[in-house]
Amino acid sequence: MQHSKTVWDNPADLIRRLQPDHPVMAFAPAMLQDKARQFLAGFPGLVTYAVKANPDEALIQNLVTAGITGFDVASPWEIDLIGRIAPGAARHYHNPVRARPEIAHAVEAGVRAWSVDSRSEMEKLFDLVPTEIGGEGVEISPRFKLPVLGAAYDFGSKFGATPELAAELLARVAGRGYVPSLTFHPGTQCADPAAWASYITVAREICDRAGVRARRLNVGGGFPSHRVAGVEPDLSAIFGRIGDALARSFGDDAPALVCEPGRGMCADAFSLITRVKALRDGGAVFLNDGVYGGLSELPVMGNLDRIEVLTPRGLPRRGDPSGRVVFGPTCDSLDRLPGEISLPGDIAEGDYIVFHGTGAYSTVTNTRFNGFGQMTNATVMSLR
Repeated sequence: MQHSKTVWDNPADLIRRLQPDHPVMAFAPAMLQDKARQFLAGFPGLVTYAVKANPDEALIQNLVTAGITGFDVASPWEIDLIGRIAPGAARHYHNPVRARPEIAHAVEAGVRAWSVDSRSEMEKLFDLVPTEIGGEGVEISPRFKLPVLGAAYDFGSKFGATPELAAELLARVAGRGYVPSLTFHPGTQCADPAAWASYITVAREICDRAGVRARRLNVGGGFPSHRVAGVEPDLSAIFGRIGDALARSFGDDAPALVCEPGRGMCADAFSLITRVKALRDGGAVFLNDGVYGGLSELPVMGNLDRIEVLTPRGLPRRGDPSGRVVFGPTCDSLDRLPGEISLPGDIAEGDYIVFHGTGAYSTVTNTRFNGFGQMTNATVMSLR
């Protein structure tokens, strides 16, 4: 991805001055740091960032500047990225399924925190991971799952042990001399604080069944980003519910808390600037980006409605809105945003549609399919 060295006031300023024909991802570092500090001030434990959501180096550097000292890494590449950019930071290897060479790479890199959700994967860890690295104990956290509650989609369909199996794994971790901990993920874009409370209640039951005190409890990611206009997620309510549930379930014997936000940390610090290529007979809208590029998540997550339509002069279109079918640029009929998007009636060819809150799972999943997807990353002071 190309990076512009100029710092613009906002997306409208960039549009007015550059008239970009390719998609531009506008990044507001101040917004990212504000969000990081919101997590650091409000979450009652260690805040780590899930690198998979957006591994941009400038983003990682800004998180370190804001005070983030830990990262959830899911591959050797991410382990090495954080080792290079933030060499003093904790790295939690919480992808629970790994090839043996990947495990060996992480051990060599000094990773001391792991997750697991099956007997077969636990045997790999027992074979290859020492109980101490660098004089410190190695943590293994069984990952458990519950029926999805209040999330956009369920991570438990791929990852997570049943509570009964998690208790067995926790007991084995403790018996082998590793630091016993637990982890879960309530599901992506989870706006219901009760989901975390339910998991924490079951975490205590797992500890009791195993006869083991968990050293730490990682409450995962799932923290929501701002996708719907006028409905901003209440992170403070989620943080408060997590703290209350921990005290109620564990009392004075509570494990230390960890979280690993990805989307909830980075999404709202980015806006994707796209351009209208064509209006098909005044109806369907064709953009220069779509589901094979920076908007790859929308078929799964649903449309973002935090959008602006701006003229090439950077001025907002204010015509009466109506629903439009929106297509991406590729020669593929699947390259369509779900449903219809409400757009102003005076939208015109050459206008720009700015999608706010697109910092997660966008640049990292850009495919360049069909020769499209060229994207510039630009820095702005603010996104409005």
